[in-house]
Amino acid sequence: MGARILGISGSPVKNSNTDRLVKAVMDATGVESEFVKLSTITVRPCFACKQCVPDNICKVKDDFQELAEKIKTAECLVIGAYTPYGQIDAFTKALLERFWSLRHVNNLLRDKLCATVLTGLMPEALDHVNNAMTAELRDYERMELVGQLSVTGNLPCLTCGEGDGCEMSAVKMMFGPDAKTSDFGYSRVEDQQEVWEEASRVGRLIGSRLQSADSS
Repeated sequence: MGARILGISGSPVKNSNTDRLVKAVMDATGVESEFVKLSTITVRPCFACKQCVPDNICKVKDDFQELAEKIKTAECLVIGAYTPYGQIDAFTKALLERFWSLRHVNNLLRDKLCATVLTGLMPEALDHVNNAMTAELRDYERMELVGQLSVTGNLPCLTCGEGDGCEMSAVKMMFGPDAKTSDFGYSRVEDQQEVWEEASRVGRLIGSRLQSADSS
């Protein structure tokens, strides 16, 4: 029997804001959980081969098959993503594409609880990706979306070492030609109090829902 709550992060950054916020939601549930970082395994995009149609088992040879068993066993998914170039990251996008193998005919994700975490800089991009994830999880997969968290992230230019001199620096693109990386501190999710409190609220809600299911 696997964990009742499965947290999945598409951020490749070690111990990223996305990771920590996903874990904060999981911890607040008080329920057994497991965390998976997609950048440490191999989940390729959907190949549209349709070989999963007879049995809802994806035939692409990578780590998705093992992850899919955990997804099917879990009663709730907490999915974390970020928005490079104003779009959902490739790791999370590939995972969501592979959900197709679980959907058709039998819809194995139907009624499963889920929550999302999204990290980014541009409000319009966060809104766009949140809407897309809502359509995927709630409208297509028929999961129950109990919460969506959005958190301010960090420009990679702040830590790459070339942020002040690079012609393509996003620091200068976003904040003007005289902007310096030293003008901006690292944004920690723990310092964004409203988001941190919302993570606890969503986690408690998930825990309550699972406990109610146990007693019914």
